[in-house]
Amino acid sequence: MNWVALIIQLISGAVGGNIVGAAAKNLSLGTAGNSIAGIVGGGIGGQILSALVPALGTAAAGGSLDIGSIVGQVAGGGVGGAILMAIIGLIRQAMNK
Repeated sequence: MNWVALIIQLISGAVGGNIVGAAAKNLSLGTAGNSIAGIVGGGIGGQILSALVPALGTAAAGGSLDIGSIVGQVAGGGVGGAILMAIIGLIRQAMNK
């Protein structure tokens, strides 16, 4: 496991979660909640993307973080964080009704 790739995924997940929280106010969990959900989703989403697209995982695992693998890690982490934050927001919204 490459720690730099994981850190990139976690940070981009937090950013993705906060972007969705800001865009969809009814799903927002607050800044801390959006960040935590985004971090978890970013880690999971980034790992899934690395498993599905082996070129991203092998480039990052080999220690050569080129621009393509960095963009892939940011995309996987950001999208994963955004999706998990939205899912948690929808569940929370449904439970409040």
